[in-house]
Amino acid sequence: MHSFVHTLALLFVLLAPLGCDRASSESPARLGEPAPGANAQPESIVLGASAALVEGNGPRVVFLGDSITAGLHLPVDEAFPAVLGRLLEAEGRPIRLQAAGQSGDTSAGGLRRADWVLDPPPDILVVELGGNDALRGQPLENITNNLRQIIRKGKNVGARVLLLGMRIPTSYGPAYANGFAEIYEQLAREEEVAFIPFFMAAAVNTPGHMLSDGLHPSTRGHKALAETVLPHLRELLDEQAQAQEK
Repeated sequence: MHSFVHTLALLFVLLAPLGCDRASSESPARLGEPAPGANAQPESIVLGASAALVEGNGPRVVFLGDSITAGLHLPVDEAFPAVLGRLLEAEGRPIRLQAAGQSGDTSAGGLRRADWVLDPPPDILVVELGGNDALRGQPLENITNNLRQIIRKGKNVGARVLLLGMRIPTSYGPAYANGFAEIYEQLAREEEVAFIPFFMAAAVNTPGHMLSDGLHPSTRGHKALAETVLPHLRELLDEQAQAQEK
């Protein structure tokens, strides 16, 4: 029962932003502020230990995602992309980090934002999208096609892609929920990109890793997400470094 409750929490983690962003779900927004308009760029951050890092030292890693990437209800530096940046910096391998997270975003919205996110081309693109599509009951084929196009856009500019898998409760129908989860494995296999089957598991299934409202990952939850992603991102960074040495 406890695991089921936390699984349902994932539903609200992704669905909650829809109430405030439904009228402009594809428009960018600062955390806790209304969306300013459909043509503005979503909030992004560049983290590093020094100005030199911002100027070009270290691989550029872009996170394209929804409210999870944005760290809804938390300071932006407590969201898992920022935590990842600090973990890597502590290992002596700083990155230039751009967190393009937009609450309530869908795969279609991410696809529309992809071109500016990929300019200039990053070394690594982390894709965290699709959950809001499923919660709206979008056709699985549409979700698959949107994510595929985002992945291919990343690959076409030379970025290594990490796809973060999502899941929804089977209350949406076992066939739909299972089909949705399989999208990520299918895309990772067909597009030959790295992926994590259900990267939210550590937050959803662990007490204290959600905020007191029971809807969104807490600071500890985002730290757990960062630790989940870290070894996969580290591997891609190693591949990128080896490719540069050749």
